[in-house]
Amino acid sequence: MIFPENITIPSHTIQFRPRYAETDKGGVVHHSVYPVWLEMGRTELLRVNGVAYRDLEESGIYFVVIEMRIKYRRPALYDQELELTTWCSNVTAARIEHSYRLVFNGAVLAEAETTLACIDKDGKAQRIPKFMYPENERVITAK
Repeated sequence: MIFPENITIPSHTIQFRPRYAETDKGGVVHHSVYPVWLEMGRTELLRVNGVAYRDLEESGIYFVVIEMRIKYRRPALYDQELELTTWCSNVTAARIEHSYRLVFNGAVLAEAETTLACIDKDGKAQRIPKFMYPENERVITAK
């Protein structure tokens, strides 16, 4: 696979509408759906940077979520047009941290953070590939 030299787009916003199946009887999105949306955000942030998860996995690079924090501020409702902004907040030799903000009509509905570890096909920890680092120098290489 040919990967970009560096990640050049630091954040990305996707728009979507909660589906009926993602809500309870009152039309409120169930809390278990938010991690799926966070994954959508990470996937699309990679994609706009020219990287697909499929290509990473075919190259023996896997990422697993090792920590997740979600702060629910207001409920998301069925069929609202939501905006989820995802950005890479930190990259170390072994982890990538992302932050997220879910918004409807300017109101913040949720904020989240995830930490991903890089592993090989056998589940053994490996270093984050060099191209996964953002091109700017805000990157911290050790914790």
